[in-house]
Amino acid sequence: MQPWRSPGEPQAPFSLPAPRWPVECEVIPETIEHIEWVPPKPEPFCPPMGLEQALYTFGEEQGTVVYHSSPVLQGSCFTRARVGGALGPLSSPAAPLEGPQDTTLLFESRFESGNLQKAVKVGPYEYVLILRPDLYTAKHTQWFYFRVQNTRREPLYRFTIANMAKPKSLYGQGLRPLLYSQQDAQSRGIGWRRVGNDICYYRGSAGEPPMFRLSWTVRFPHDGDTCFFAACYPYTYSELQRYLRALAADPARSRYCTVRALCRSLAGNTIPLLTITSPGSTAGKRVVVVSARVHPGESGSSWAMRGFLDFLLSPHEDAQLLRRLFVFEVVPMLNPDGVVVGNSRCSLAGRDPNRAYGKALPSSFPGVWHLRAMVQRVLAEREVVLYCDFHGHSRKNNVFMYGCDAGGDGTGTRLRQRVFPLMLSKNAPDKFSFSSCKYQVQKSKEGTGRVSMWRLGVSHSYTLEVAFSGSTLGGRNSHFSVEDLESLGRLLCATLLDFCDPAPAKLQQCLVEADALLQRQMGREPGSGGSWSNVSPSELESSTSGSDSSVSDG
Repeated sequence: MQPWRSPGEPQAPFSLPAPRWPVECEVIPETIEHIEWVPPKPEPFCPPMGLEQALYTFGEEQGTVVYHSSPVLQGSCFTRARVGGALGPLSSPAAPLEGPQDTTLLFESRFESGNLQKAVKVGPYEYVLILRPDLYTAKHTQWFYFRVQNTRREPLYRFTIANMAKPKSLYGQGLRPLLYSQQDAQSRGIGWRRVGNDICYYRGSAGEPPMFRLSWTVRFPHDGDTCFFAACYPYTYSELQRYLRALAADPARSRYCTVRALCRSLAGNTIPLLTITSPGSTAGKRVVVVSARVHPGESGSSWAMRGFLDFLLSPHEDAQLLRRLFVFEVVPMLNPDGVVVGNSRCSLAGRDPNRAYGKALPSSFPGVWHLRAMVQRVLAEREVVLYCDFHGHSRKNNVFMYGCDAGGDGTGTRLRQRVFPLMLSKNAPDKFSFSSCKYQVQKSKEGTGRVSMWRLGVSHSYTLEVAFSGSTLGGRNSHFSVEDLESLGRLLCATLLDFCDPAPAKLQQCLVEADALLQRQMGREPGSGGSWSNVSPSELESSTSGSDSSVSDG
């Protein structure tokens, strides 16, 4: 690593080498890439099975292990990394087929963002799957991404992931897994699509902590196909690198976008920082800071980020205006190590980086430490008008935000916290739910990016939550496509222009509307004149938790 000139100051332009892996991880040599495709019509949610209908599934001890890949961790913490991961010849975690009539599926996940640990065949076409916990931990199983080969078209297969960590999930509300068929991609141009019937999510083990099971049935589209399953559309570190290479090679876009290294991760992977603004002087320009993928299993946030970057770097007149008005500091992937190895929440420190902003050490959480230091440095010179951290959410449909209202400010300041989300809900009425937004600053969230930036002095600091599933608004009841996710980035840009419009009409309208909504929430008639400035944020919000779990922020 190059020496730092000052905390949070980016390094010089950098190259983009192949991803670095912990030396305990085996990595297959194939390059895994998927075509992009938008389904011709929205993919509806699956009618969920009730718990009483959940089919009995054999335990893993009652079947035959057909795949087992578990990194041999040398000790309980990360030590070193290299391109390509473990040295030496690859092991063979999949049981070999006994002949052409053997219908056993061949599993694999030793590729970027893959995380299947074990597959057990418990019936002719039924498999129990075990996900690998986040590296150097024994928990955080939610994201999944793996490959199967030797498929048969006719049989109905059942897959059951036996060690999901969270007690509640959108799989209980109609979310379906994603399937990618290599034959369909090559012959018909079809990419990731939602599949699965008889989907149920239920408590499995009786131990502590309890494990939960996700089960679904599916028919494969072809005999002898290579297929992939995933929790959400994968977006790997290598995919980000390809995007940045194309950006650097584009003479038009590279005029107003500089790509540098914010820092390097524990494994030595570059954490890129994009500075976007119109050429020339930046005097008087305010700053907007945007980040994503601090939680590696929330891949939808990367597609929203790509939509944000695509629009901001486009020739659209609104994009040109944004570049003239602001300097954008963008960190598209805060936790590349976690993305590379297929973690759900953690970095290679074995902890959640989005709980480490307040006490992070650069040696343990370099991404969040240098991001915070950069914002601190920028604030000493100019105003940061907005910070937005993109996340994914596994328990609530739609898109929504978390903001910061500690309750000690006046009515006007507290109302303004709600204006940006309200404007975004007007720009994205079929995706964004203003009623799902929360503003409490809970003690357990002090280490998040949202609260940390707010404590530094960024008055409008938000977490943007994108459901793993889709939208229930505007009569949709359907999954988000990649196109939906990318549109969120464009809509965020449009909302920023509305929010910073020098003409006060839109702002005043939203302030009045937000006040009326809060008055109604307290059981008062809008316009009655009652004050809520001394009401605590917890009283203003419903008793249901807004976060993705008791210890998480998306």
